[in-house]
Amino acid sequence: MNSCNTKKIPKIGIQKAQKQSDLSGFYNLSVKKRLGVLKKFAHLSRNEINALKKCGSLGLKTADRMVENVVGTTEFPVGIATNFIINGKNLLIPMAIEEPSVIAAASNAAKLARQTGGFKTESDEPIMIGQIQLVGLNDKQCEKARVKILMNKKHIIRICNNKDSVMVRLGGGIKDVEVRKLDTSRGKMLVVHLIVDVRDAMGANSINTMAESVSPYLEELTGGKARLRIISNLAVYRMSRATAVWSRKVLGDDLIEGILDAHALAETDPFRCATHNKGVMNGIDSVLIATGNDFRAVAAGAYSYAAYKPGHNSLTTFYKDKKGDLVGTIEIPLAVGIVGGATKTNPVAQVALKILDVKTAQELAQIAACVGLANNFAAMRAMIKEGIQRGHMKLHAENIATTAGAKPNEVKIISKRLIESNCISVGNAHEIIKEIRKTRREKKIKTIKKRFLHK
Repeated sequence: MNSCNTKKIPKIGIQKAQKQSDLSGFYNLSVKKRLGVLKKFAHLSRNEINALKKCGSLGLKTADRMVENVVGTTEFPVGIATNFIINGKNLLIPMAIEEPSVIAAASNAAKLARQTGGFKTESDEPIMIGQIQLVGLNDKQCEKARVKILMNKKHIIRICNNKDSVMVRLGGGIKDVEVRKLDTSRGKMLVVHLIVDVRDAMGANSINTMAESVSPYLEELTGGKARLRIISNLAVYRMSRATAVWSRKVLGDDLIEGILDAHALAETDPFRCATHNKGVMNGIDSVLIATGNDFRAVAAGAYSYAAYKPGHNSLTTFYKDKKGDLVGTIEIPLAVGIVGGATKTNPVAQVALKILDVKTAQELAQIAACVGLANNFAAMRAMIKEGIQRGHMKLHAENIATTAGAKPNEVKIISKRLIESNCISVGNAHEIIKEIRKTRREKKIKTIKKRFLHK
């Protein structure tokens, strides 16, 4: 018999029991007991468990109230972007991000823009869309249902506003109702849009509550079946805009032409546009994370808007004015809040909002848009002028040195050697660490010998 064709028969009882992840009642356990279960499941050491338990300002008790099955917290570095002037006001901007050079890039872009007055901004009212999907209607029924919904708009608004009297009292609440008829792979559908002014909230909880509360009435009114009842993150009525000018005298004609060429590629090529817009979101997400906002919702809305809007898909626009100066603009949907959610439960978010001194969600959105524009400009400037890696190099080398096991007092020396060698890798860092420590040992031995001979 050919041994290559034989199947090995497993011996019963030899294999290790498979770990089970169906941990019934895990959510009911205390954080301490959850950690105990996790330690056993993943064979974690005491040091690894302690790393999970170690918290900053967001303690485990607070974290346990924010999300499910908490076993620890994680941290982003929080830095300050300097030099910003926004609508004539000097601002320091907290940014939470793990990527090197983003904060420095924003600060540098803001410094260059100070000479021409900084950033100018504006934003729309904080209007969000709640969607209710109605199915089970043919084409003729859809049209009748659409008319009925619009005829009963006032009653729909009344039902929704009764669900959030505080928002209404502050000047917000549902302002209008729209109806869209769609052809889908599942047949005809109606989508009802609740147009809601959410004031200084992001708005998801209020809008979802409204959509769910009015759905039974819409079903009764139209004969359709309500399926999805939820907010849309494509916040096309909640746009923020920012503009900045960078002087020709400071940048030079060649650099301006290079930036315009880079922007033209982003307008034309989706592969470049994806990274171009990511550079915008580097800045915006950092501000939103620092202030406890839902950066995922904003990113989803931004990328969807880039694909949705007519013309090119870049979130920014760059051009030369009559003086030859470089003008940068951004227009982006920004659904942010300064009340509710993590903005109130996370202590760091509260401090960040205090540093920014914002009184409304619109102000915060405008600041975030400025940082996005600044980072986009800075990225293109760096790529054209010196290559993107130069700005990353120092911090990247320090991270590699730490990863290789460098002690705090060795990191600067090793990172410098890594950059000088033009080979920033963990393997090279290991070799440099060995060399440095060997040299130190030899010096120490020589010193001891000298002292001994002297005696």
